[in-house]
Amino acid sequence: MKTTLRIFFIFLSVATGGVFLYSAYTKLMPIESFEYTMVEFLHIPLIAAAIVARLFIGLEIGLGSLLILHLWGKDKWVLKAAFALLAAFSIYLIALWIKDGNNVNCGCFGDAIWMSPSSSLIKNGILLMVIGVLLRFHQGLNYTWAQVSAVVALPCAIATMYIALPIFKPYKIDLHAVYADPKYAPPADLSKGKHIIAFLSPSCIHCRKAALKMHLMKKADSTLPFYMIIGGVDTAISGFWNASESQDLPHTRLARDPFFKYTGGIFPTILWVNNGRVEASTGYPELNILAIKHWMAQDTVHATQQ
Repeated sequence: MKTTLRIFFIFLSVATGGVFLYSAYTKLMPIESFEYTMVEFLHIPLIAAAIVARLFIGLEIGLGSLLILHLWGKDKWVLKAAFALLAAFSIYLIALWIKDGNNVNCGCFGDAIWMSPSSSLIKNGILLMVIGVLLRFHQGLNYTWAQVSAVVALPCAIATMYIALPIFKPYKIDLHAVYADPKYAPPADLSKGKHIIAFLSPSCIHCRKAALKMHLMKKADSTLPFYMIIGGVDTAISGFWNASESQDLPHTRLARDPFFKYTGGIFPTILWVNNGRVEASTGYPELNILAIKHWMAQDTVHATQQ
């Protein structure tokens, strides 16, 4: 009987840690979506959201890993920290439910699983009960090395988030070079409003994949504000169009020197520009319709605050 209970408690700890890790993983796909969700619902600046997002994800990764490995630390502080984190999330969910209703995605599992505040509260309630049972009836590894490992692992997990995903510092972009040649000048003013501007080299395979992805996303949602600025030589253009099928996206050409000045020789360079201010720079794998929609909705949020 004792062996059966021990196996059961081990399963509970591993499963709980797995939920924490999955929650962190979904918030990373992409992290910008989680940041914009926080901006939308908490009404905090984007830079603050970026800081807090990495902190929460780092905590989930660290605590989840320690739960799976049974490294609970002295006096089971890891379990207590996991309990406190879930309690804090639950308070946020209650406030979100009261303020915005139950028909919103709380973002607990990013964009991977849509969850209302009520359903997420039920999930948190179950996890809190499980952690309470583990606190009361089960022991983790109590060796000295295990306690030291727990103390070291959590801050390392948090620090890794800031190192692997450094916080982007917004800056003003000078787009005059894009309009220097009247023959290729964009018809729209890219310094006004929100635009996702992709600097692409037509001979670059990753640029072709980025253009194809934007083309497919634009077909799915015509409101997405993509704009392509294409450098490179003219002889590569036909191959670019054939590979990307992106002729339908608004685009322009740019001479070699200013193109390299904008990109620094890194292709593709994809900038999220808000009224001439670059708020994010991502690769094409991170382009996500829901993340873009969150970003586009920020003006509504700020207007509500004013």
